[in-house]
Amino acid sequence: MTIAVSQAKPQIARKVVSGILAVKPLWNLAKWQARTMMINRAERLGIPWREAVQQFERHHWQADWESIQDAELTYPDNYKASFHGYDEGHLCWQAAFEFEVASNAVHSSLFPEAGAHGDAKLRQSYHDVLKAKLPYQPQSILDLHCTVGLSTFALRSLYPQAQVTGLDFSPYYLSVAHYQAQQRQENSVHWVHALPEATGLAAQSFDLVSAFLLFHEMPQETIRKIFQEARRLVKPGGYFTFMDMNPNSAAYIKMPPYIMTLLKSTEPFMEQYFALDVEEALLSAGFDQITETTNSPRHRTVIAQVRI
Repeated sequence: MTIAVSQAKPQIARKVVSGILAVKPLWNLAKWQARTMMINRAERLGIPWREAVQQFERHHWQADWESIQDAELTYPDNYKASFHGYDEGHLCWQAAFEFEVASNAVHSSLFPEAGAHGDAKLRQSYHDVLKAKLPYQPQSILDLHCTVGLSTFALRSLYPQAQVTGLDFSPYYLSVAHYQAQQRQENSVHWVHALPEATGLAAQSFDLVSAFLLFHEMPQETIRKIFQEARRLVKPGGYFTFMDMNPNSAAYIKMPPYIMTLLKSTEPFMEQYFALDVEEALLSAGFDQITETTNSPRHRTVIAQVRI
C-alpha cells in the first residue's frame, strides 16, 4: 500500500502540472512567474539581464539583418515550434536579445563555484574534451548551431588559426552574432543563414563540424538528416562533434516527474532526442570511431570521425 501511494503521488503531480499547462491563461501566468524569477535570480548573480536587453533594443538592426538573412529560406514546422517559453521559439528578437543572459542564468547551477560564469565553464568543458580527443588542430570549422555567436567565438579562441563559419537557422540570432562580431572586431567569421540539415555548403569542406546544444531541440527525423549533412561536410579524417543533454545522467533519471513535465513543456522535442540511439544514427550516417564523454552533470560530448 505504501508503494502504491508513493507511486501515485508523482503521477498526480504530473497530471496537475499537465492540466495547468493545457489551460492557456494559466500557462501564460506560470510562464510569466517563471520568467520573472529567472530574471531576478540572474540579476542577483550579477548577470545584467535587463540592461543587456535594453542595449540590444536601442540598436538599429536593419543592416545586420540584411547582411545575413536568406529571404528565400523556408522552415519546416518543427522550426516554428514554441521553445523556452517564447511563443515564436527561436524566430523572434526577444529570444535573440535574451539568449546570452538566459544561457548564463540557466547554466549557473551546473558548476556552483562558477556562478554567473557557468555557461562559459560548460563550453570550456566541451572544448577540454575536444583538445584531449582530437589529434590535430582543425584548420576549417563549421559551428552548426552558432545562435548569437557564443560557441563560434569560443571555437575561434580555441583554434585561432582556423577559418570558422557560424551557421544558424534563425536570422534573429545571426543578426546579433554579426553585431557582436563587429563589437569584438572579429571580422574573420563567415556567417551563414541556413537549416543545419540543408546547409548548401560544399562537400568535404571542414576538418571539424561542431554543434552545441542543438539536437535536444530537434525531432529524430531532423537529427538523422543533420547527421547525414554533417557527414557530407566533413573531410576524410575529419570530425563531427556535439555537446548536448545527456539522457543517462543522474540529473535527468532522478528528476521528479512533474519537473520533467515542466521541462518538456519548453523543449517539445526533448523526449525524441532522449529516445534516439545516437551511436546507431551516427553509424547509419557513415561515421566511424564514435565516443561519448560526460562533460558536466547534465551533458555529454559525442565525437565521430570520418574514416580516411
